[in-house]
Amino acid sequence: MKNNLVLGLATIALLFNSCATDDTADIYITDNSVIHNNGGGNTGSNDEEIAIGAAEYSSDLTLEANRTYTISGPVIMAEGTTLTINEGVTIKAIATGADVYIAISQGAKIIANGSAEKPIVMTSGNSNPAAGQWGGLIVLGKAPINSVTGSATSTSEIGSLPYGGTDSADNSGVLRYVRVEYSGGAADGSSENNGFSFYGVGAGTTIEYIQAYEGADDGIEFFGGTAEVSYAVVINCQDDSIDWTEGFTGSITNAYIKHGADHDKGFECDGYNTDIGNLSNPKFWSKPTVTNATIVGLGSSKGNEAIRLRAGTQGIFNNILIEGFAEGFDLDGDAGANSDNPTGTGVINGDLHVTNITFIDVTTKTKNDTGDTFSETDFISGEGQGTGTDYATWGANWTVGN
Repeated sequence: MKNNLVLGLATIALLFNSCATDDTADIYITDNSVIHNNGGGNTGSNDEEIAIGAAEYSSDLTLEANRTYTISGPVIMAEGTTLTINEGVTIKAIATGADVYIAISQGAKIIANGSAEKPIVMTSGNSNPAAGQWGGLIVLGKAPINSVTGSATSTSEIGSLPYGGTDSADNSGVLRYVRVEYSGGAADGSSENNGFSFYGVGAGTTIEYIQAYEGADDGIEFFGGTAEVSYAVVINCQDDSIDWTEGFTGSITNAYIKHGADHDKGFECDGYNTDIGNLSNPKFWSKPTVTNATIVGLGSSKGNEAIRLRAGTQGIFNNILIEGFAEGFDLDGDAGANSDNPTGTGVINGDLHVTNITFIDVTTKTKNDTGDTFSETDFISGEGQGTGTDYATWGANWTVGN
C-alpha cells in the first residue's frame, strides 16, 4: 500500500518523490526531519504552522486534525493518490494569486471530512486577507463534458490538467464542511481560479456543506460532470456565485447565495463553454436540477440579475426564493431547436422550467432574449409558493459572512 505522509513540522517539499511504496506503518515527519514509524505520535504544538511544499505528489498526504498548514504554490495530487484532511484543519495560502492552489487530479481523491463544530478552512495567509489572494480548490474527474467528443479530455484553465470522460459515477472523494476564502486569483483575463472548481466531477463524489467566501471570481463553478452538491453557500463573491458550463448535468440541493458590494450573477448557466463550443456527439447540454435555493441581492434598484440562462442550457428549478434583483431570470439564446443556442427550445419542451418560486423586490421576473416565443407561465409555475432553503438551520456554526 502507499505510505500515508502525515505532515509534520518539516517542509514536505524535501520529501517529494522520496517515498517508496511498501508495507510499513504510516510515516510521520518531525521538526528535525527524522522519520519515526511511531504509530501516530506527533510532538509538535498545534499552534505551529506546517509547510506543504509546492509539488505534484505521487504519495498520499494526510493533514492532522486541528492543525494549521501553509502552501506557497501548486499542490497537485497525482492519479492514484489521496489527500486526507481531518476536521479543524486550516490551510493558509501565501497571497501571490493564481499560482497557489490545491488540485485533485483525475483518478486522485480528496477526503476532507470537517464538521459543523470544526470545519476545514482554506484561506489566505495574508494578515489583511482580501479576494483573489490565492487560487482555490480544483477537483478534476472523469465524468462527461461536452467540450470534447467521446472519451477525450479537456484541460483546466489553471494548471492545464486533464478532465472529462465517460464515467458519470466517477468518485473524486469527499468534501464535507469545507470553506474556501479569499480565492479567485487570476492568471490572465480568461484564466481565473474560483473558490471551488469542479471539472468533470462525477456523481460518486460526496460534496456537502461547502462555502465559498469573498472570492474574486466565481464561488462554485461546474465544468461539465455529474456532481451532486448539497448545502452550498456562496457569500460576497465578485463574479458569479454559482456557474455551470460544458454540459453539467448534476444537481444542487439547498443553496444559499448572498451578494456583496462587488458581484455579478447569482447563477450563470451555460449549456456549453462558449470559448470552446459544444463538441459532443451526439450533442448534449447542461441540464442540472436545482432544488431549495435562496438568492439574496442588494435590491432591485441595482440593475442586476439573479439567474442568467444562456448558450442552450436546460435545467429544472424547484422551490426558489429570489430577493432584491432588477431581473429574476434572463434567458439568452437563438431561435429554433437546431440553433447553436437553443435555450428557448428548452422552455418549450419542458427541459428548462421553474416550479414553486417567490420573488421579493424583483422588477422583471423573466426576460426572454432567446428568439423563441413562450409565455412566462410556460416557464414558471407555482409563483408565490417558493420558500427557498432553511439556511439559518443548516448553515449555523460553520459558515461566515451571514
